[in-house]
Amino acid sequence: METITSIIIGIGLSAACGFRVFVPLLIMSIASLSGHLHLAHGFEWIGSYPALVAFSVATALEIAGYYIPWLDHLLDTIASPAAIVAGTVATASIVTDMSPLLRWSLAIIAGGGAAGLVQGTTVGTRGLSLVGTGGLANPLISTLELVGAVVTSTLAILVPVAAAIFVAVFLLVVGRKVYRRSRNATTAQAQKPVKSGIARA
Repeated sequence: METITSIIIGIGLSAACGFRVFVPLLIMSIASLSGHLHLAHGFEWIGSYPALVAFSVATALEIAGYYIPWLDHLLDTIASPAAIVAGTVATASIVTDMSPLLRWSLAIIAGGGAAGLVQGTTVGTRGLSLVGTGGLANPLISTLELVGAVVTSTLAILVPVAAAIFVAVFLLVVGRKVYRRSRNATTAQAQKPVKSGIARA
């Protein structure tokens, strides 16, 4: 049961890396230093004071960068692979009582996969915001992503099952909206030449 719980916590933290790369790592560091999170052997460095300072600075820079117009899209390009790496590390650092091969396989597939899935959804949402509002809504989206990272990370440590439900609902709701808007945009573009041809006739 303890192993299953650690897996759920790890995947929840990995999913949070899809919202913001460094926020979950910072919360993990704080939780470890306060005794609320047990890290796997070899990952104790996450709960060290130098790591806490490094994650704090990185988190502040990451949050600020997402509020600068157009820089947020550049950060998305960098953050996508970084989120997968961070998600993999997050799961691997939590899961214990498992062989290294199985643990890293789980971390890469489940942890990296969860982070990549959430990150892909947020990138899609930001892209639709750019098309629909010219990027004016991006600060709101950035705020919601930050809240998502904090809430998911905190729930993953305190109430793991709630974090899993939160991520599942987010992916379902936001994913469907992104898909529908993308499909509508594609349909509208496909119909433009037809309409102009009729008009000329």
